[in-house]
Amino acid sequence: MIYYLYEILKEFNIPGIGMLQYISFRSGSAIILSLIITTAFGRKLIRYLQKQQIGEEVRDLGLEGQMQKKGTPTMGGIIILTAIIIPTILFANLSNIYIQLMLLTTVWLGLVGFMDDYIKVFKKNKKGLAGRFKILGQVSLGLMVVASMMISDDVLVRESVRSRSGEEVVETYTDPVTGRLQEQVKTQEIKSTKTTIPFIKKNEFDYAWIVAFAGKHAEWLRWAVYALAIILIITAVSNAANLTDGLDGLATGTSAISGATLGILAYVSGNVIYANYLNIMYIPNTGELTVFIAAFIGATVGFLWYNSYPAQVFMGDTGSLALGGILAVFSVIIRKEILIPLLCGIFVIENLSVVMQVAWFKYTKRKYGAGRRIFLMSPIHHHFQKKGIPEPKIVTRFWIVGIILAVLTIVTLKIR
Repeated sequence: MIYYLYEILKEFNIPGIGMLQYISFRSGSAIILSLIITTAFGRKLIRYLQKQQIGEEVRDLGLEGQMQKKGTPTMGGIIILTAIIIPTILFANLSNIYIQLMLLTTVWLGLVGFMDDYIKVFKKNKKGLAGRFKILGQVSLGLMVVASMMISDDVLVRESVRSRSGEEVVETYTDPVTGRLQEQVKTQEIKSTKTTIPFIKKNEFDYAWIVAFAGKHAEWLRWAVYALAIILIITAVSNAANLTDGLDGLATGTSAISGATLGILAYVSGNVIYANYLNIMYIPNTGELTVFIAAFIGATVGFLWYNSYPAQVFMGDTGSLALGGILAVFSVIIRKEILIPLLCGIFVIENLSVVMQVAWFKYTKRKYGAGRRIFLMSPIHHHFQKKGIPEPKIVTRFWIVGIILAVLTIVTLKIR
C-alpha cells in the first residue's frame, strides 16, 4: 500500500518521497516492521495462548528436558505469518505476480498447518490432520504455482537469441552519449522451464530436455514434468521443515539463514546489471521479492526472541509447514530449486534421517525378525540429544552448518 503512496505524492515534490520506490528502502522497512510485530504482538499472543491453555502435548521419549516443555503454548506460527503478511502488503508492489504467489503460499500452507494444530489442541487428537490432507494441500499449492507460471504473461525469463547454428545473435545500436556504434547480444523474454545448475559453466537446465524425444507433444509434456518436479520440491521441503521443528529455535533459525540467502539470489537475479555481470539467468520483476523475503527474515529472527531456548512458544505446524513451503516456492520462482539440497541442507538431512531410519528398521525386521536402527532416534537432532549433547549446543551447531551451506550456495554464483 505504501508503495502506491509514491504515485499519489510524487506530484507534490515532498523531500525524501522518492525513497518509497526503491526496493532497498522498502525491504529495510519491511524487516523492521516484521521485527516489531513479532516482538510486540508475540508477547500478547503468548499470554492469550496461556490463558486459553493452548499448550503442547508432549510424549515422554526419554529425552533430557523434554517433559519440561509440556504445556508450552503452541500455534505461535500465527505470529510469524502475521509478521510476513502485513509488511508485505504495506511495502511490496501487490500487482507483482511473484508477490501474489508468495502471499498465496504463506496463507495456504499456514491454513493447512493451522488445521493440523487445531485438531491436535482443541480436538485432542494427537495425530492431527490426516497426512493425505496435508499432502493434498501441498500438491494443490504446487499446481497453482505451476499454473500461474505457465499462464501469466508476467512470468518470463530473459535469454539470448541464438541462430540455427547455436551462436548468440549480436545487434548494433548507436550509443546516445558518444554517437558511436556499439554491439550487444540480442535478447528476448520468453516462457521457460529452465532452472539453474550449480558449479557448471553453462549453468542452466531445461526440463524440456527430459521430454525432447516426444516431438510435437514435448511442449505440454515439459510443463507436466516441471509440475511434478515442483510439487515434489514443495511437499518435501515443507514436510522437512516440519520435521526440523523439534528443538527450540532450530527450524526458526535455519529458515532465517536460508531466507537471507534466497534474498541475495533474488536481488541479483532480478537486477539486469548484476545478472549480466555474474552471467546468471535474468528474471524480470523478481527483485520485488526482496521485500517479501525481508519480511520473512524479520519474522523468523523476531520469533527467536520467544522461541530460543528455553522456548516460551512453539510455532507448531502453522509455522513450520508454511516456512518450508515459502522457501520451496521462492526457490522455484527465482529458478534456483536445484540448489535446495545445498541451501536447505539441514532440512534435507533431517528428512533423510527419518527416511533412512524407517526404511532400515522395516528391512531388518523383515530379514532378521527384529528391527534395527541407524540412529539412536530420528530426526537426527534427537540422535544427538540421546548422546547427551545439550539442546542449545545442538541448535547452535546446526545453525553454523546452515551458515556454511548458505555461503556455499552464494559461492555457486561465481564458481563453475
